[in-house]
Amino acid sequence: MGIFTFNRITVSAGQCALEYRDGTLGRVLSPGRHRIDVAASVVRVEMREQVLTLAPQEVLTSDAVTLRITVALQFKVSDAVAYVEAAADPMASVYLAAQIALRDLAAAVTADEVMQRGNRIDADAIAAAARTAGARTGVEVIGAFVKDVIVPAEIRAAALQLATAKATGAAKLEAARAETAALRARANAAKLLDAHPALAQLQLVERMPYGSKVVLAMGGTADVASDPE
Repeated sequence: MGIFTFNRITVSAGQCALEYRDGTLGRVLSPGRHRIDVAASVVRVEMREQVLTLAPQEVLTSDAVTLRITVALQFKVSDAVAYVEAAADPMASVYLAAQIALRDLAAAVTADEVMQRGNRIDADAIAAAARTAGARTGVEVIGAFVKDVIVPAEIRAAALQLATAKATGAAKLEAARAETAALRARANAAKLLDAHPALAQLQLVERMPYGSKVVLAMGGTADVASDPE
């Protein structure tokens, strides 16, 4: 009669464990307590959602400006067996695919377009590339997100100067328009007063300071004497 020795292991929630005997997969263990052969080896796999942040990538735009862009990938393991057996480093291919997609994305836009969009760069192409690479190793890429876009200081300074110049020019143009409108209104008022002298006299009276005396001469113009009481 053979003697069998067993170990007990506990698989935590959100994980699974692969039991290997003599290098061959025996069972996929779900969360809970399990009894395994003492000679078996166990590989635990995290099945919950995770985030992989790519190191800041220096990429060239279509106008040859170097940007530093940080991308994060949200993923989870969908096939634990493929994740363990298909590749020595299952996330390396996902990482590489995201890098290449990011470079292709940056090469299709200018630095001005990137600054206008801010961090709202469309990362769908990056997610699609990473998703395709991850499918081969049991990784499901849920989404890709552009976290940071760092533009060279010289470009930022030039953009600020351009924006300032545009704002200054717009302010001067608006001031010129307002002055032109005011002059046009004055010219129209002058024509109206020339055509109607009585209006000019009435306006003159209305603008006299409080306490002034107004002397009207019949058949002539009004004489105004400033004599505050």
